[in-house]
Amino acid sequence: MSRRAAVVAITALAPVSWGTTYYVTTEFLPPDRPLFTGLVRSLPAGLLLLTLTRTLPRGGWWWRAAVLGALNIGAFFPLLFLAAYRLPGGVAAVVTSVGPLFVIGLAALLAAERPTLRGSAAAVAAAVGVSLVVLRSGAELDLVGVVAGLAGTASMSAGTVLTKRWGRPEGVGALAMTGWQLTAGGLVIAPVALLLEGDPPALDGNALIGFAYLAFGNTAIGYWLWFRGIERLSATSVTLLGPLSPATAAVIGWAALGQALGPVQLLGMAVAFGATLVGQLQGSPFRKTERKPQEVSMDLTAPPVRR
Repeated sequence: MSRRAAVVAITALAPVSWGTTYYVTTEFLPPDRPLFTGLVRSLPAGLLLLTLTRTLPRGGWWWRAAVLGALNIGAFFPLLFLAAYRLPGGVAAVVTSVGPLFVIGLAALLAAERPTLRGSAAAVAAAVGVSLVVLRSGAELDLVGVVAGLAGTASMSAGTVLTKRWGRPEGVGALAMTGWQLTAGGLVIAPVALLLEGDPPALDGNALIGFAYLAFGNTAIGYWLWFRGIERLSATSVTLLGPLSPATAAVIGWAALGQALGPVQLLGMAVAFGATLVGQLQGSPFRKTERKPQEVSMDLTAPPVRR
């Protein structure tokens, strides 16, 4: 296995682990507490990573870590859960599956990278494949849910592009960067959760097990693998691994919950998986525009300079 293929395979473990979230949430956690769930997924994991790495941001990385944490975690988690609660029948997964298209557009806007036909076609095929996997007849659209899903997807897409663009400070590992973002995102969610959902719910043994898995396996390790992959691969290549998440959720639903998995769903998995493979073909899905290096500034259109 080539080095790049190994990086892709390891990064793919992140969306595969996220595909278990629905099963764990419905079978282990208290119902109707999406903000509390998002908070417990992010803040304990971030604090643990900060404790392990003992590294804090310096200088301009304080605001950068705050921006990335808000985009990738603080805004994304609540909006994703809101969409999932208001869009039954897998519509939420379809709405969020347009992430690669957002990434392609934002990379062109923020990093002067022109998308190729291959990258764009793979992004469209991934969305179609996910639609075939999760959509059911009679699924209803809810305007608030659709807007929340699109906003959440746009938020994480912007975070993905900026994570790739800014890199990380010299001497700081991906684990520390992950801790910064999870902590910042959790601090964004905390006051909103307290305001809208009130006191934390009572937790039984199953809930404690479920939250422990979501916080440390699904989130701390999952996001570390994700951000590590963004550093080594193109932003769109990483994002095109996203369809593995709803595909994993569908397989778990079939195996553990007795949900139907017919020919249409299998076709959708094949299409989504094919789009994922196309997105990982050697070479960038962008044509890069060369620029002269500049000093780091608040201008998001400036090229990244690591510090």
